Parts: sequence; C-alpha cells; structure tokens
Amino acid sequence: MSKVLKFSGVVPAGVILVFVFPPDLSTVYGAAIASAFLMLGLVALRPVVTTRRSRRGALVLAGASRERAQRLCDEFIKRSCRVRIVGRSELAQLAAGTVRMDSVASIVLADGAAVEASEEIAEALLHCKLRGVRVETAAAFLERQTGKVSLEDVSPKWFALADGFCYSRARLALKRAVDLLLAILLLFAAAPVALAAAIAIRLESKGPAIFKQVRVGRGGRNFTLYKFRSMRENAEQDGPVWAQKNDHRVTRVGRFLRATRIDELPQVINVLRGDMSFVGPRPERPYFVDLLKSRVRYYDLRHCTKPGITGWAQVMFPYGASVEDAYQKLQYDLYYAKNLSLRLDLLILLKTVRVVITRQGR
Repeated sequence: MSKVLKFSGVVPAGVILVFVFPPDLSTVYGAAIASAFLMLGLVALRPVVTTRRSRRGALVLAGASRERAQRLCDEFIKRSCRVRIVGRSELAQLAAGTVRMDSVASIVLADGAAVEASEEIAEALLHCKLRGVRVETAAAFLERQTGKVSLEDVSPKWFALADGFCYSRARLALKRAVDLLLAILLLFAAAPVALAAAIAIRLESKGPAIFKQVRVGRGGRNFTLYKFRSMRENAEQDGPVWAQKNDHRVTRVGRFLRATRIDELPQVINVLRGDMSFVGPRPERPYFVDLLKSRVRYYDLRHCTKPGITGWAQVMFPYGASVEDAYQKLQYDLYYAKNLSLRLDLLILLKTVRVVITRQGR
C-alpha cells in the first residue's frame, strides 16, 4: 500500500476517534509536541541514512566469465552504484573479516558454476550472507533490476528450479473472477464507444467492422481473436506480415483506433469466453509462433499462461516488429509468467493507461 493511501485512510480515522473519544487536552499537546520532534528527527536523520546506504557498494564475483561480470557492473553503474569485480582471493578475505564488510551491500555471481565447483567459494559466500550481505546469481540480480528474465543468463535447469511459473488454483480462480468482473463492466461502459467505432469503420472502407484472426493461446492451443478492423480489407492476401509502426495498410480511422487502443475492445469477448485475460503475454499468430520457436530459444514458454489484451512487454518495450524485438519482448513475457500476481496485473493496467495517453509501445 502506498504512503498516500495509508495517509488518506489514517487521517479520517483519527478525526473520527477524536470526536468519539475526546482526549484530555494536556495529552493532546504532549502528543503534538512529541510528533513534531519525531518528524524533525526523521527529516534530520534521513540524509545520514541515505548517505550511509549509498556508500555501500557491490562486488561482482567474476569466476570464468569476465564478459558477463562487466555487463553486471554496467547495470550497477547505470544506477549510480559503486561496484568492482573481485576474484576468489578477495572473496575469501571478505569472508574472513580482513576486509571491511560494512562497505559491501551485495555480491553478484557472474559465474554460478564456480560456486558449485568450489566448496571454498560457497563457504565464503555463506559467511558473507550471514553477515548481512545480499548474495545472488546474475539471473536473479538482472531480473530484479531490469524487470525481465535475462535469457543470456538462464538455462533449462534454471527454469526448472526457479520460483514461479506454477500457479495455484486459488490464484487462477481469483484472476479469472477479476477478469470476468472487469469484462462485464467494460462491456457496458464502452458500448457507445464500440458502436461509434464500428460505424466509423464501415463508413470509411469496405469490409466488416470486426476482424477475426487465429492466435495461439495458453498451452499452444489456437483460438479466434476479435478486433476492430484497422487495416484495409484483405491486407494480408499475400501472406502474414508483421505490422509496422507506420503501416501503409492501416486506414485513417484505423490509425486512431490503434493509437487509443479502441481496436482491442472486442477482445473483451475473448476474455468472457476464457480465451484471454486482461493481462498476459500478447497472443501471436501460428505462423509467427512457428517462426519464432525455431529462432528464439524458450519462446514456447510464454504460452504457460493465458494471453492478455495488454502485457508487461507492451508497457516496458517500444513498438517492435522483428525477430530481435520478439526476443526482447520474450524476456518481459517470461518475467510476467514467473511473477504473475494481481499486484503485477494492477501495475500493468496502470502503466497501460500511461502508454495509451503518451501513445507509446504496442
């Protein structure tokens, strides 16, 4: 819960309590003075605490992977953190206490295999962890810092042993209940907008207002996706083509519908039918799924959860239409699949509103 929400709830409750249980005036004055000094103390101490925290740097245990170690250092530098690469001997000194521990906040392992192969390194890391230093793998660090699963730092073993990617029935039932509630509300609230969009499409160009297309859903199963038609009719008669940012096939009405995401409104029907969720990886066409599965490792893993009208990749990555862009978006999709929760769904929905307003991503 945010500080604003907490404060907005505490203030009315406090006012009510004062009227229901009027306190002694001396108690009120004492509490007011104590609160004032407490707030002044927090304000005075904050720079000290912040400075002390910022002085604590990070260590990257290189092992056999100097290139990966440098990449990890670059991530720290982006966040204005002090960082340096260390080897086995320096780590042993740190664990033994010959190096000051209060200057180190975390240790990131660039080469996890080095830990598995050496009891000495593992014991040194354990001593560091017990003394308050965060110890984590490169994959865990990058996931936490970037909001995506770094495919360069994972393996089938990592996917098998990592937390997440497994959803309880209760969590799925709650997500489904929220989807149904939102779909019913949106179905009625957006009906006038949907009607106006359908009329505008029919007036501008030939063809139906609703566009149907086969997409790949959860478990690799195909389903029919519904959208408002934003391109001229038979735009893909020569075969599937990735939609471009300034696609010449898009009509004038279609450009507006895409920019405002109104073209996605009919997918509320897909949500009601259970084909999709409001939040999840965007569903792709079978042709491109087959293409990307052959070129991008782990691509099929994104189908472990229902596709969505909006997703983590859509709010975190700009418009993309290539194999390389699909690779980048997959890392965000896998982060969502690994960390699926209602809190993350809410964050994505809020970010989607911002993306629509600023007309970014897709």
